[in-house]
Amino acid sequence: MSINSTSNVIELRGVSKRFTTPSGGIYTALRELDFSVAPGEFCAVVGPTGCGKSTTLTLVSGLERPSTGTVQVDGVPVSGITPGVGFMFQNDAVFPWKSVLDNVAAGPRFRGTSRRLANEAARDWLRRVGLAGFEDRFPHQLSGGMRKRVALAQSLINEPRVLLMDEPFSALDVQTRSIMADELLNLWEQTRPAVIFVTHDLEEAITLADKVIVLTAGPGRIKKIFRIDLPRPRNAQEIRFTDEFVALYSEIWETLRSEVETAYARTTKEVSA
Repeated sequence: MSINSTSNVIELRGVSKRFTTPSGGIYTALRELDFSVAPGEFCAVVGPTGCGKSTTLTLVSGLERPSTGTVQVDGVPVSGITPGVGFMFQNDAVFPWKSVLDNVAAGPRFRGTSRRLANEAARDWLRRVGLAGFEDRFPHQLSGGMRKRVALAQSLINEPRVLLMDEPFSALDVQTRSIMADELLNLWEQTRPAVIFVTHDLEEAITLADKVIVLTAGPGRIKKIFRIDLPRPRNAQEIRFTDEFVALYSEIWETLRSEVETAYARTTKEVSA
């Protein structure tokens, strides 16, 4: 795949990642990964468990370094924690001892913004995510969906050029996940960061993304990249019933299914061994 370094926010070229196992062996999580994400593009990554999806995010964020190959953000090789990158984790990354307002204002405050301006921005983002009136609550006083809204506000208040999302809605029930997908799409449309969204849920990937990358069973390699030409803005709760969505789901699942079956077979073989 050719990569135009002048037009892409994120670039991975020939990226492999290996880890040392507790027994002293070598485990290869990713092998020769090569893809890019353009400005304002929403990219979803799907694949079976253990294929290196989350590792891909840690490489882009700078939390890990590739064993071989290069990772660039805005044309600059990633050599540490990457400026301008937001990371939304699977588990809530909120401070339990801080109020909702202080949680959302924490990013700007850390970057040197005055308390007054940080709180003003935090109140604005809490309004955008539907949490106006909850500023003085603490995380334990919120539902799971509300905590995810806090996490979205925490990430987007910093106006990241790149947003990395590691299965952020996986712990939510189906109905709340659908609502959160709509929330995410509405908020993303406002600032349009480049997004890499990792998920096990193919429906979620198609609903949100401009393109879906299918990884092979570990070590993860790109099996195929699908363009998602569904019109925007999208309603996450309605678009799944369209003929175009169903056709895309069927096409991508045919590619993904064999990788899921391969990963499952490996797991059962290890358990029985």
